[in-house]
Amino acid sequence: MRSSVRTFAVLCSGQFAATAGLTIVVPLLPFYLARLGTPESEIPWWTAVSLAAPAVVQLISGPLWGWVGDRFGRKAMVVRAHVGLGLAIGLMALASTPGEFLACRLLQGACGGVVSATAAYANTVAATNRRGRALGALFGATAAGSLLGPLVGGLLAGRFGFGPLFAVVAGMLVLSSVLAAVLLTEPPGDAPQRRSALVVGGILLRSGESRSMLLAGLAAQSAIYALVVVFAPHVERVTGSVAGATTWVGVLQAVTWLASCVGSPWWGRRNDVRPAHSGFAAAAAVCGLAVAVQAVASVEMLVPLRVVQGFCFAALVQSVLHVSARQVPDRWSGTAFGFSTGLLDLGQVLGPLAGAALAVLLPPAAVFSLIGALLGVAALLAVVGRPKSGAEYVRQYGTREKVLQ
Repeated sequence: MRSSVRTFAVLCSGQFAATAGLTIVVPLLPFYLARLGTPESEIPWWTAVSLAAPAVVQLISGPLWGWVGDRFGRKAMVVRAHVGLGLAIGLMALASTPGEFLACRLLQGACGGVVSATAAYANTVAATNRRGRALGALFGATAAGSLLGPLVGGLLAGRFGFGPLFAVVAGMLVLSSVLAAVLLTEPPGDAPQRRSALVVGGILLRSGESRSMLLAGLAAQSAIYALVVVFAPHVERVTGSVAGATTWVGVLQAVTWLASCVGSPWWGRRNDVRPAHSGFAAAAAVCGLAVAVQAVASVEMLVPLRVVQGFCFAALVQSVLHVSARQVPDRWSGTAFGFSTGLLDLGQVLGPLAGAALAVLLPPAAVFSLIGALLGVAALLAVVGRPKSGAEYVRQYGTREKVLQ
């Protein structure tokens, strides 16, 4: 019992450090690029490309690192992911041009992958009937990092500058990698898997249950990242001033992630006892409704709406990973997580592009309605793929495990 608590404390603290480190960096990108001498007219373009770069690379690196973990060990992948992310962020402090910074972001995508590596390890060491809780705890740590990262980053960057800030983040990640190397043990498992990443990805895409959830997750991720593009300008219109909008956006982001901290473990426990498809569908539908109503809400009413959004958003990614892992034997789960997170990362590329295009072409109310509708589509996709009953859910997964083994 003590060993299990220690293991998940190490995993959650590492997940927190990685997320906090990334969310410290991301909101400050336009300011950092300006410090690098980027022409003002080119800053939006460089910001967009830099944001998308890691996600694009992870479409390839995610499944490959997952396969390596399945073949040679899960602990090594947790350590590798933290070291790789720390190296990339440390090199950002040394970048002197936008091109060098972009290269660091590409390196981050190639060597990172903390979420999939940590999830694969947790899925292996957790009892079968508690794997939803394990993922819920990890995504709760992710939400906590997303809550505190921007707050700390804003304070430290203004006081000490970007170089020391990146160095501190890199140091946090190196420390988390050392803790993982010393305190984690390689989980016992079956013989190493000999299936390629393409084969495991094919299994996930051929199965109606996992295919529908992957598509639902991609739609939901695209919707949420599209919302990121249009939300701050909308708050500025509602408040009528940039200063007021800056304060309110910070408050609203904080309550959103705080709600996700609470919601992540709750949805994880639910996924252990009920099909994750139904939880995803309910969460995506309610999240979509909350987003759509934000178009006509006062700034004060945005607070409860963002609480609902954050609580429901906490269910989405972890439910997709929960379903993906149950489609394959445990010895292939690392590849399944890598493939799934790589596909979901595509939403970080498509979403902002769609949000920017919609913001130019349509009025705000229509944009928020369409984003909410996309979350509704995600809910429908999850419903289409859900098992017909809880008993069939258990029976099908048990049968599939035997067939694949």
